[in-house]
Amino acid sequence: MSDTVRGTSGPSSPSSPSGPSGLRAARAAADRALAKVSGQALAPYQSAVVRIGFSATWLFFLLREFPNRHELYGPDGPWSWGLAERLIASNHAFTVLMWSDSTLWFEIVYAVSVLSSALLMLGWRTRATSVVFMVGVLSLQNRSVFMGDGGDNVIHLMAIYLVLTRCAQVWSLDAARARRLGTATAGRAGPVLWSVLGAVFAYGGVTGGFGTLWLTAFAALWVVAALWWMVDRYEPEGDGRAVLDVLANLLHNAGMLVIAVEVCLIYATAGWYKIQGSRWQDGTALYYPLRLDYFTPWPELSGLLASSGTLVMLLTYGTVAVQVAFPFTLFNRRIKNVLLALMMLEHAGIAFLLGLPFFSLAMIAADSVFLPTAFLVWLGARISSRVSARPARGLPIPGPGPGTETDRGTEAEPEAEERTVGSVA
Repeated sequence: MSDTVRGTSGPSSPSSPSGPSGLRAARAAADRALAKVSGQALAPYQSAVVRIGFSATWLFFLLREFPNRHELYGPDGPWSWGLAERLIASNHAFTVLMWSDSTLWFEIVYAVSVLSSALLMLGWRTRATSVVFMVGVLSLQNRSVFMGDGGDNVIHLMAIYLVLTRCAQVWSLDAARARRLGTATAGRAGPVLWSVLGAVFAYGGVTGGFGTLWLTAFAALWVVAALWWMVDRYEPEGDGRAVLDVLANLLHNAGMLVIAVEVCLIYATAGWYKIQGSRWQDGTALYYPLRLDYFTPWPELSGLLASSGTLVMLLTYGTVAVQVAFPFTLFNRRIKNVLLALMMLEHAGIAFLLGLPFFSLAMIAADSVFLPTAFLVWLGARISSRVSARPARGLPIPGPGPGTETDRGTEAEPEAEERTVGSVA
C-alpha cells in the first residue's frame, strides 16, 4: 500500500502537475501559444472593424466640421499660433501644422487627413495610409489640444496602435488585390506613395520638424516598408518573407492586445472614478446632463427621462455596474457578450440623447475589438450577399470561383479565434 501511495501522490509521480509530465504539458502549451502568436495575425475581423470604425469616425467629424476648420485647428482659432508653439515646445507633441503658419499649408494637411481617413476606411494601401492617418490625427489634435473630448483622446491613441496592426486582412481593397493578384503590394501605387512619404519625412528631418523619437520611428517605418516590398516582389516564398511575416504577426498581435487592454483601462478607470462621486452614489448623476441645454438635442425626450427618478437611478447605477464589471467578464464569453451589447447600447443612447455622436462612435469602434468572430463572419456574409444580389435581383448569387483564395485563419476556425486575446480576451 505504501508503494501505491508513493506511486500516485509522490513528488516524482509522472501524473503530478509538478512532475515531468506536467512540465512537458506546460512546455507544449507554451510552444503552441508561441506558434499561434507568431504564425498568425489573430483577430482579423476585429482589427478590420476597429480600422473601419475609427477612420470613419474621424472622417465624418472632419467633414462635419469642414466649415469650422479654421476656428477649430487653423489660423482663426482661439488657440493662436504663438500659444500652440509655446505649448508644443514644452510638451514635445507631434504636429506637422507647426511647420508653417500659412493657410495653404493648413488646408493641405486638412485635405490629406480627410483623404487618408477615407482610404484607410476602404483599406487601400493600408500600411501607408495608416501612417498618414496617424499623422493627420496627431497634427490636428495637437495643434489645438483644448478642442477635443474623451472621444478624441481615444482616436488619438488608436491612430497610433493601428499602425502596428495588419488590419486589412479582410474587408479591404488590399485583401481583394491580394486575392486577385496574389499579393497586396502589387502595382505601382505602393512604391509611389512610399516615395512621396519618404520625401516628406526627409524634409521634416532636415528642417527640424521632427523630434529625435519621431524621426527614428518614421525612418524605421519607411525602411521596413521598403524591405517588405522588395522581399515580397523578389523572394515571396523565401526565408526572408517568413521572417518578416513572423515579425509582422508579433507586432500585430501585440497591437491588438494593447487595444484590448486600453479599452479595459478606459472602462475600469471611468467606473471606479464614478463610484467616488456623490451624484453617482446617490443615483442622480444622469439627471444633470439631461437638464443642460448643451446636452439636450431633444429637450422633450430628455425632460421625460429626467422626470422619472426610478429610471434615472437605474441608468445611473447600471452605467457604473457595467463599466466596473466589464474587465472582469472577459474570460466568460456569454457574460462578456451581454455586457458588450449593453455598453454599445449605452453609447448609442449617449449619441442620441446627449448629442455626442462622435464620442459614441469612437467608443463603439473601440468596443468592437471584443466582438465575437462568429458574429462578424455572419455579419460580413450577410452584407456581402446583399451587395452581390443588388445588380441581379432574383438571380442566384454566384459562389467563389475555382481560383478564389480565402484569408488564412479567418473563416475556418471562428470558435478557435474566439479564444484568442485579440478577439475575446
